[in-house]
Amino acid sequence: MSSKALRQITKTLGFRLTLWYSSLFILSSTLLFGAAFFLVSSTIREYDYQMVQTKTDEYALMDHTDGLTALMHRVRLEEENNLESGIFVRLSDSQNKTLLSIIPHQWKDLDVKKLEAVPFSFSGEQWRTSVPRDRGDAFVLISRRLSDGSILQVGKRPEKRGKLLESFSTIFAGILIPVVLIGIAGGSFLAFRALRPIRDLIHTVRCIDDGKMDARVPSSQTGDELEELVRLFNRMLGRIETLINGMREALDNVAHDLRTPITRLRSVIETALQSEAGEEHLREALMDTAEEAERINTALDTLMDISEAEKGIMNLKLEKTDTVSLIREVVELYQYVAEDKGVTVATSLPDTLYAWVDSNRIRQVLANLVDNAVKFTPAGGRIEVGVSTADTGVMIRVLDTGIGISDQDLPRIFDRLFRGEKSRSHHGLGLGLSMVQAVVRAHQGSIEVESHAGNGSIFKLFLPGSAARMSCSSS
Repeated sequence: MSSKALRQITKTLGFRLTLWYSSLFILSSTLLFGAAFFLVSSTIREYDYQMVQTKTDEYALMDHTDGLTALMHRVRLEEENNLESGIFVRLSDSQNKTLLSIIPHQWKDLDVKKLEAVPFSFSGEQWRTSVPRDRGDAFVLISRRLSDGSILQVGKRPEKRGKLLESFSTIFAGILIPVVLIGIAGGSFLAFRALRPIRDLIHTVRCIDDGKMDARVPSSQTGDELEELVRLFNRMLGRIETLINGMREALDNVAHDLRTPITRLRSVIETALQSEAGEEHLREALMDTAEEAERINTALDTLMDISEAEKGIMNLKLEKTDTVSLIREVVELYQYVAEDKGVTVATSLPDTLYAWVDSNRIRQVLANLVDNAVKFTPAGGRIEVGVSTADTGVMIRVLDTGIGISDQDLPRIFDRLFRGEKSRSHHGLGLGLSMVQAVVRAHQGSIEVESHAGNGSIFKLFLPGSAARMSCSSS
């Protein structure tokens, strides 16, 4: 493997996680061994000390009851046992001159003369000293003044402790390599499992970069934070795909719907330029041109308004407005058009009902809904507009007995520039309902629709506000 490839591997998150996991495991194992080593060593050391302490107390008691001579006799009798147990015993006079000593063969390197050189000028009953060895551990002596001033010293070297701890260290050294290998293997496995969603995410992003917009990150169903990230990422991808498809379709609709007025505008201009007709014909051509230009301008303005409303930057002049008056104005405006088409327009309104709205924008919303109702209701049909109080404020209802909306088109009627198959034959750009929804949401309200093909439609607007309904009238 080249040095460049090795450097790239060391920079990866997987390598760092493996290193962290492995180091943590190995360090934890080492600390655990150290703690066990310390506990075992302390336990054995305490056991040796208790054995020496017991022997010292036993000899001191005998001196107190039977005297030094009896004690020396007792020590000689127990010489074999003490040698076998590795216990050192020394009796000296008050000047620290050795009277009797029992030195186990494990203590052959101990120089008794050095013990005689140690001064015991203080008068404490018992004291503990550590005598260093030339190699390995130090051994502990417990010294006690006896009743006549002589000195008793009992000690024990930690041979068994040293051998046990040496075996303990050998065992750990033997398992150190497996511990390191297990740490690296475990760290690699944990890093691989932990980074699997990240690798899937990277693969999905690469697929999307190659143009596969339907690619999604596979779910591991673990329920952890990475699974939540995958779920949110997939949801975001779904929304982005929907938005991109919507933009493509919107561009197609814009191209389709603006092509007609632009073509017509160009045709009128070319006809006027090629014609040798008089001033009246040219005036008529200019009027047609202005009409088509106005239609294009209206479509673009509507798109801008929808965008402002959806982004929350639409300038609304909210005031306490009588929704009944707004409805009556809009109904009166479309009354004559409906009568010419043979459609009945009725209202079910209280005397007054107020809401906090921008009157011009809500008038525009109502005009769009009533205009659609008139446009898609055949002769002999009926349109009813009403208003009533609701839990959140005011509900405006626009009902018609027109051609209705198919189940296929119903979820998309508020999309920009969307026009169902039945609406293609009617004049319009497919922006009316998008504008209605955007303005209502800008008012912190909502809109609902119920419709089936051939059975008419009911649009319900919910706007913020409150008022008491006085009395109802119908027309």
